[in-house]
Amino acid sequence: MSRAADLITFDEATSTEAFTSRFGKPDHDTARLLSAVVCHAHALIKEFRPTQEQWRKVLDFLTEVGHASDERRQEWVLFSDLVGASALVEEINSRRPSGATPNTIRGPFFRTDTPERTLGSSISLDGAGEPLLVEGRVEDLDGLPVTTAEIITWQANAEGYYENQQPDLQPEFNLRGLFRPDQDGKFHYRTIRPAGYGVPGDGPVGRLFAQAGYPLHRPAHLHFVVRAPGFETITTHIYDADDPRLGEDALFGVRPELVHSFEQTLIDGKPASRVSVRFVMVRARPGRGK
Repeated sequence: MSRAADLITFDEATSTEAFTSRFGKPDHDTARLLSAVVCHAHALIKEFRPTQEQWRKVLDFLTEVGHASDERRQEWVLFSDLVGASALVEEINSRRPSGATPNTIRGPFFRTDTPERTLGSSISLDGAGEPLLVEGRVEDLDGLPVTTAEIITWQANAEGYYENQQPDLQPEFNLRGLFRPDQDGKFHYRTIRPAGYGVPGDGPVGRLFAQAGYPLHRPAHLHFVVRAPGFETITTHIYDADDPRLGEDALFGVRPELVHSFEQTLIDGKPASRVSVRFVMVRARPGRGK
């Protein structure tokens, strides 16, 4: 019998079958995921029926996103964040017991080479902005201190920009630091009160969402990664309770337990703000965020 009899002719009705049939039984996770992605893509094409010119614009956008990504800026991460994909993956993979600090997405401005700083020092290298004192404690579900933790923090400045967005305007590693808690699990450092900001609109992702009329606001916040041997890593935010845009965070990160009041205080006799935070860690399970 001719092998041609077994061929699936590729047309609008059979496109997904023609693709998936080449995998045989897609038991491999990569094959199953790729098959699902292609099936959804074919379904979208059949629903919206783009012209060749319109489809080319889609490909040009994807290409532009790739060209806009480098070691300082990850435009693909921004795209994943804005469509809620990052938040959904985080939600599925990091469910924790009641009382534990929830995870949020890391965002596109994290740096792996954040320098270590001493407790009580300032991460504001240019001193531009309203002083802020951050005090906190790292503990486990039983309230015992996690003294082996590392607390990595980063934030936008008083104008709403991260240091790696403005390499010519802000000092290297401005508003970034890695701290280690004391024997009681406590840590503290000085910084400036961050501003909320719009999601970067100077790249292809921001331009696309702005054109679609999507709100691109982020309320004021501090980023944290808290990690320790034997515990699940916490990646989270602390949000300013006074920010009026808490309800429209473009990255879907706001949770009630992550919203904190920034209280008025004095630092070196000058008006400042203060926020107190608590990170509750969970013992690591196999395959989970060690």
